[in-house]
Amino acid sequence: MFGKDPGKRLAGTAAALAAAFLLTCAPAWANAAEAAAAPESAVWVQKQINFRYVGFTTKYSCDGLRDRMRRILLQLGARDDLKMAGYGCAGVNGPETTPGVRIVMHVLQPASATAAQAVAAHWKTVDLLADRDLLDAARDCELISQLDREVLPLFAARHVEYSATCSVHTPLVGGTRLKLDVLAAVPPPVASSR
Repeated sequence: MFGKDPGKRLAGTAAALAAAFLLTCAPAWANAAEAAAAPESAVWVQKQINFRYVGFTTKYSCDGLRDRMRRILLQLGARDDLKMAGYGCAGVNGPETTPGVRIVMHVLQPASATAAQAVAAHWKTVDLLADRDLLDAARDCELISQLDREVLPLFAARHVEYSATCSVHTPLVGGTRLKLDVLAAVPPPVASSR
């Protein structure tokens, strides 16, 4: 039923599975090796933007947009002392047609090792939609599209994987993605408690 030598077939299957495993895990190992690379020099640079959200599928309140943008900007590596203020809102806390948020933040930009105020930084992979299910990610399509055009150029970024296939009033599952490498400050070493 299994042929003359089922052991050879089983060994061949195991080898194929091992090869598939290595091919699947190689990118993750490469990212880990990249993250462990020597720190780079960077400087904090102030950036400002007036971000007005325009979307037909998902609506935000001013507070909702401000909170969502804060989470995203921190994920992208903005310093945690960023200042944000909503504008263009008529209602108290309901969905708005075109809510806006004024943002003043500091982001890391590559610098020479001798630059004044240089800090140690490394490239960190960020997937802005990793914590969302596919439908929630699809609802963010218009926001991700605007972020890619208006906000992402303010950051040092590389290896950007972006797609935003948006349809008015209908979220398209699987059409929204924003994953990239951004410069992030190397955390200070933890002091031992001796």
